[in-house]
Amino acid sequence: MKEILVHVGRQTIETAVMADGRLIEYDIEEAAGGKLAGNLYLGRVENVLPGMQAAFVNIGLARNAFLYIDDVLHPHLERQPKMKPSIAELLRPGQELIVQIAKEPHGGKGARVTTHYTLPGRYLVYMPHADYVAVSKKVADDRERDRLKEAGERIRQGEEGIILRTAAEGESYERLREDVEFLRGLWREIEVKASAAAAPCELHRDAGLMYRLVRDMLDAGTDRIWIDNAAALEEMRALIGSMAPAKLECVSLYGSREKGLFEQHGVRVQLEQAYGREIRLPSGGSLVWDQTEALTVIDVNTGRYVGTTDLEDTVFATNIEAAEEIARLLRLRDTGGIILIDFIDMGDERHRTQVAERLEMLARQDRTACHVLGWTRLGLMEMTRKKVRRDATLRLYEPCAACGGRGVVYAGAGRMRDGG
Repeated sequence: MKEILVHVGRQTIETAVMADGRLIEYDIEEAAGGKLAGNLYLGRVENVLPGMQAAFVNIGLARNAFLYIDDVLHPHLERQPKMKPSIAELLRPGQELIVQIAKEPHGGKGARVTTHYTLPGRYLVYMPHADYVAVSKKVADDRERDRLKEAGERIRQGEEGIILRTAAEGESYERLREDVEFLRGLWREIEVKASAAAAPCELHRDAGLMYRLVRDMLDAGTDRIWIDNAAALEEMRALIGSMAPAKLECVSLYGSREKGLFEQHGVRVQLEQAYGREIRLPSGGSLVWDQTEALTVIDVNTGRYVGTTDLEDTVFATNIEAAEEIARLLRLRDTGGIILIDFIDMGDERHRTQVAERLEMLARQDRTACHVLGWTRLGLMEMTRKKVRRDATLRLYEPCAACGGRGVVYAGAGRMRDGG
């Protein structure tokens, strides 16, 4: 059973997606809107760095944004390195251009921006200059993929690009065309606004959390949507009525005074468990989750789990369970970047293959681009997940004031064994 929960607080809106009672996705946003990824700006080039093939662009945030050459080039030039020009041939200081935030600011780094613009709709993603049509890999039926591809080619104009989303499966040509026309009109409004504005300025803010929830998370498998605020309920009903009217009957107001919505469904408890350094597996094993500036490392342990057969089967069962939990937690924590997993050593090559295949299957279900690269020579599983925002742990928690997030403090010279 899939349930979507919406809790409206005084200053924030929180959403949770539950599958058979387990928390699989969580998001939080300030009521005024705090997400930057997807926003479009009229920026001004401040510095061009030929040695880095990049430029810094002032978009009005605290730090200048970083624009890499591959985020400026036309897609067909990216695939032909011999034709790639210098960044200095494309940009100059003082130049104004429209950019979109592809990766939010993090730590001491500014946002990463791109000129490969994307505007997501309910059924498709509109790209004004991409010049291709693609269909989500999650649409498995070949005939349906061909139908959607043909519809996309009929709908697009000139150099427009379109990616048909999973939600487009089974939808009529007219619904797809309406989605494109809305997004095409939105892009024209952005261009008109940019032509009359002075850089730096914001041109378009991506939709709020409630809209994104309906656009990205509501599907045929959604059984119930609970909202604990009457005004938000009406907003949600209006959104669903325009985008997925068949799901209006799923929306309900949560009005219990005994327990809050998230408390009733165990969201807070599951969040606390998921964001810890050590995460217990149902069988008794555990994951140890360490995040650094460079990558995320996950260690799998059998813990108290001893199995009922031989050691190899116990190890295999623990690793399969760990793979499923890791896939869930990557989504829940919104972890991105390089990820290394130290599964328990397996002597049977078939088991190694099955663990890798299970992880690959789970990665394909992730809405964020996630790739399993395979085993390293040291026996670690290597994978990547697209990083768009800071890890949810970093957004919700602050580093310890005593240790700065390291987990240890200096013991002092008097504690040293040699007394020095």
